[in-house]
Amino acid sequence: MDNSRNRPRVGHIQFLNCLPLYWGLARTGTLLDLELTKDTPEKLSERLVRGELDIGPITLVEFLKHADELVAFPDIAVGCDGPVMSCVIVSQVPLDRLDGARVALGSTSRTSVRLAQLLLAERYGVNPDYYTCPPDLSLMMQEAEAAVLIGDAALRANLHEGPRYGLDVHDLGQLWKEWTGLPFVFAIWAARRDYAEREPLITRKVHEAFLASRDLSLEEVGKAAEQAARWEAFDQEVLERYFTTLDFSFGDPQVAAVAEFARRVGPTTGFPADVKVELLRR
Repeated sequence: MDNSRNRPRVGHIQFLNCLPLYWGLARTGTLLDLELTKDTPEKLSERLVRGELDIGPITLVEFLKHADELVAFPDIAVGCDGPVMSCVIVSQVPLDRLDGARVALGSTSRTSVRLAQLLLAERYGVNPDYYTCPPDLSLMMQEAEAAVLIGDAALRANLHEGPRYGLDVHDLGQLWKEWTGLPFVFAIWAARRDYAEREPLITRKVHEAFLASRDLSLEEVGKAAEQAARWEAFDQEVLERYFTTLDFSFGDPQVAAVAEFARRVGPTTGFPADVKVELLRR
């Protein structure tokens, strides 16, 4: 990995939920081996699909739509097993009273939106009127009965704004877990199949670098949280709780969760109900 032409082009989600996957890269000395691109989950997903990135996080829905072009990294993902804290439905009324109500989608992240729609339709039996808008909770609540938020905006709603405005905050990870008994995966780490075949060694090295970074970040989670808290709207204690609430693993339970989600939403979302997920071989 010495000449810059061959540096793998790797995506980096600029939300706090991915900080533990990147924080350790600088510490383990592998950061300089990567050409990193920071962006939102949906923009990075598009770039990976278009071939502008070689490796990166991709939202679950986009991964499943393009599963034949991608190879998933085992043992690493952004997910939860129960609460996730940063994917929420904020509501002024109980969720089973949202039939026909306006629900604001504060994100184009297809996975969280699709999960929220699935839960509202099948668990709560409601069919709201959805529309998309910027993730500003106080504006949303002037126009809608409920809102779906992800990432740092969801974390703020969950910890600060929801309680301040007296709104109910429902955690999508928790709702899914209660309903199915399974964990949930919001983003998968994947390589483009053509890149993994052309550069198998580099692909495996990038995978190992992220695993090492994640493990170091979680071992030193207090330090990672302290550093992040200097620049973020959350204190160290909250960030430490958040980083340890998230589940960054991708093993059999997560693969089962992906299959269950695909079975429930595939045909209405643009991929087969029995979509095949190929894992990178060690």
